[in-house]
Amino acid sequence: MSRSGTAGKARGKQRGALAKQWSSAVTQGVERAASRAMLHAVGFSEADFRKSQVGIASTWSQVTPCNMHIDVLAREAALGVDRAGGKAIIFNTITISDGISMGTEGMKYSLVSREVIADSIETVAGCQAFDGLVAIGGCDKNMPGCMMAIARLNRPAVFVYGGTILPGVHKGRDVDIVSVFEAVGRHAKGEIGDRELRAIEACAIPGPGACGGMYTANTMASAIEALGMSLPNSSAQAAISSEKAEDCRRAGAAVMAMLETGLRPRDILTRKAFENAITVVMALGGSTNAVLHLLAMAHTAGVKLTLDDFTRIGKRTPVLADLKPSGTHVMADLVKIGGVTPLMRDLLKANLLHGDCMTVTGKTLAQNLHGTKSYPKKQTVIRPFSDPIKKTGHLVILRGNLAPGGAVAKISGKEGTRFTGTARVFGSEEEALKRILDGTVKKGDVIVIRYEGPKGGPGMREMLSPTSAVMGKGLGNEVALITDGRFSGGSHGFVVGHITPEAQAGGPIAIVKTGDPITIDADNRALTLGVPKKEIDARLKAWNAPKPRYTRGVLAKYASLVNPASEGAVTDAALTLP
Repeated sequence: MSRSGTAGKARGKQRGALAKQWSSAVTQGVERAASRAMLHAVGFSEADFRKSQVGIASTWSQVTPCNMHIDVLAREAALGVDRAGGKAIIFNTITISDGISMGTEGMKYSLVSREVIADSIETVAGCQAFDGLVAIGGCDKNMPGCMMAIARLNRPAVFVYGGTILPGVHKGRDVDIVSVFEAVGRHAKGEIGDRELRAIEACAIPGPGACGGMYTANTMASAIEALGMSLPNSSAQAAISSEKAEDCRRAGAAVMAMLETGLRPRDILTRKAFENAITVVMALGGSTNAVLHLLAMAHTAGVKLTLDDFTRIGKRTPVLADLKPSGTHVMADLVKIGGVTPLMRDLLKANLLHGDCMTVTGKTLAQNLHGTKSYPKKQTVIRPFSDPIKKTGHLVILRGNLAPGGAVAKISGKEGTRFTGTARVFGSEEEALKRILDGTVKKGDVIVIRYEGPKGGPGMREMLSPTSAVMGKGLGNEVALITDGRFSGGSHGFVVGHITPEAQAGGPIAIVKTGDPITIDADNRALTLGVPKKEIDARLKAWNAPKPRYTRGVLAKYASLVNPASEGAVTDAALTLP
């Protein structure tokens, strides 16, 4: 019997059995009087002890506009739980800001925060014996972190996206955070002055919400909806809107319904569901980070997913969305025309999605999409299948003597499919950025940034500052950039990241020398160092690993535990029992 069939029978047998399966351990019986006394102090009534407890995991923080409004959304989700007969308890987890820390030493904590978020939500929900969970995330690492915790706990849960920011406007054109990064490159080129740079800086982020293009936040929100773990169109709503508030209230009610029916996350997070998520990411032209995060989420859910699955699905899935960074529109434009659900309906009609996958609504994906309206005829955000942006997926998995374990390229089609140049090697992001801005990097260079992988960084920083500087300097079609680090969803151009094995682990990228020929061939999915094998072997034999950059604290712990990027860069893989 299929996994979904088995899960369905199990749900039928345990109807209503999850209502207080966990919370009864802290609320029921004479021996739990002390527990109840503590709960009285935080607002519980006698009647509340007989209700299901649902934790509301809020990623609210003032450190970033992506999350500055989520405390309000958490209260809306709690209201939804309470109205449906449960008892909501709001708690917080951390968030960091990629946009603020980008290009600094602090960015090394970014990917690490995904693990901390997952660990913290699991810790609170596990300790406090919540029966269900609503998790609300608004920035890049919040979302996979929340989902990893949900998969570990496997208690009824719904993920809510905090929503997209509205674009800023500069001289009549939409601008966002990537516009600022690229303006830095334009400033270095002499194309704009100090006053123009400050003007762009001042208007690019007009209020709450996640970065407005099809960057990592909007990519992961869309992927999670495609997985079936969010309510329909949760991924395509403005952060400040009545629709988003209602989404939160409905999520609270949905968790209560899941407690009644016995529906759990791992009933939803099947291999087919992850294939749906990959398909939607490809159609939207989403971030390379989706590869990293979907691999991590699948690992946590016990689903076998590999880089080869992205290749297989990419071969059959066209890029249909004309969205930034490679395209024209912002997420708010997609919201205006109906969001992600019409796209998913069209993908389902084209037999590119599995319609029989269960979702948090208690219905299948096909049932959720039934009756969905088409996009308006004159819109230009989502192209028809007859006229795609690109006929196959833009996330291309490369292998070869420079990336034997795999690498991820983002090939939109605008930059071409092949680049051959000579290596210009840098040992850090800062060094590379300095040499891009001062003119050292020239046409025909392949910028190599190494020792920025999960272990080597540690933390696998995003290379948005260098890639934006390249674009701002007008070199987007004239140089390429490869790294064992990763990229922001805002990066575009001829870029290859996630090179595995990373330099710190002795991968071939560690022995590349300035002047070596390198070829990126997306058609043949190859990343090749044009040096004889005998020479590569000799260099590798003479190579010695650098000493760890951190020996104490969270970065040291992360570096000692993290597995390769090609496997999701998770920190509990070594702890998984057979």
